[in-house]
Amino acid sequence: MPERIGALDFVRGVAVLGILAINVTGLWGPLLATFSPAMPSLEPGGAVWFAAAYVLFEGKMRGLFTLLFGASMMLFADAAERRGSNPDLMQVRRLLLLMAFGYAHFALLWWGDILLPYAVCGMLAFSLRRLAPEPLAAAALLLFLASHGLEMVGDLASIAAENRVLAGHGAPAEVADQAAMMGRIAASITADMQVLHASFLDAVRIRLTTAPALPLANLGATFFETFPLMLLGMALLRLGLFTGEWEGGSLRRMALFGIGMGGSISAALIGWAATRGFPPAMMFALMGSLAAIPHLAMTLGYLAVLLLLYPRLKDTPVGQRLVAAGRCAFTNYLGTTFVMCALFAGWGLGLGGVLPRGTLPVVVLGGWALMLAWPQWWLARFGQGPLEALWRKLTWLGVPRSPTIPPADGAV
Repeated sequence: MPERIGALDFVRGVAVLGILAINVTGLWGPLLATFSPAMPSLEPGGAVWFAAAYVLFEGKMRGLFTLLFGASMMLFADAAERRGSNPDLMQVRRLLLLMAFGYAHFALLWWGDILLPYAVCGMLAFSLRRLAPEPLAAAALLLFLASHGLEMVGDLASIAAENRVLAGHGAPAEVADQAAMMGRIAASITADMQVLHASFLDAVRIRLTTAPALPLANLGATFFETFPLMLLGMALLRLGLFTGEWEGGSLRRMALFGIGMGGSISAALIGWAATRGFPPAMMFALMGSLAAIPHLAMTLGYLAVLLLLYPRLKDTPVGQRLVAAGRCAFTNYLGTTFVMCALFAGWGLGLGGVLPRGTLPVVVLGGWALMLAWPQWWLARFGQGPLEALWRKLTWLGVPRSPTIPPADGAV
């Protein structure tokens, strides 16, 4: 068990660092800045950073985090059973609390919360945990591929229409649709920048009065990625991927194929968009259906590399810091949102949309340093991250422990 937990924490530590590399753009500027370097405006350095982050991080780090969330739900079920509690009931309690954390994250700090969607998808995924791992993995992949394949049909049609309009020979209806989309984009950017530059209380008021259901919209937009990847993570845990049961050769082939294929397609996609000036319909598709398969391939490739590296790095300073960052991933995720808001939001230093987009890699490096600096010290004294401890305490509040059952594993 400790070896399995250590490998999961190591991967989770890398994933939570990588998520900041993507989230930083949405914390710096409007929501749509995460979709294109041309929104709100194109900067040469910003375009280079966007392209690099797209190839290396976009969809891949979130994918790793989602796989691990599914695996961790299975570990929690095992721990609840060892404690003599009903794992289904305790998981519902745990995820309802996560939902509350997620909505507070949205209301108080940022539109880009993923915790509430994770809680909802987690409840659905956990209901299928008793399926055998092979059909569970097959169902997850089928749902992922089918849903994104259907979405791709519409996205390709939108790209073709946009290309005709930009080339000057679009049909009147296509020209009108393109103009309407550009109007919606401008309105969205204006509204988001208003929130970004508002005082803390005004920002909370605007979010709760103009878009109180935005986390549910985020759930709808990400469901067919989040839900199947949670199922896949549950299956991979039961298939022994995180316990060293897969041969090194299999992991190496998975890494080479996933990173090679996924990275090549991701680079080709963003290069294709760059040659056309990052038109919006194309960018929306590149952040969605067109990139789904390469993102998944690269996610699995990264996972294989990290599982190969863990035995070699687990006793090194770098490996220990990554494991500690992973054990404190919940605190790191919410904590970096607060730190970045303090840097970019109007109630903080107000650098959002002011600091050049090309400087964001420096901000990310500073965030990574912070995320790696504190967890080891904290864990040595308190055993769990502060928000992890709060979440666990609230989950088990009022639930008696059987005197004959050993404590649940500290990681869950």
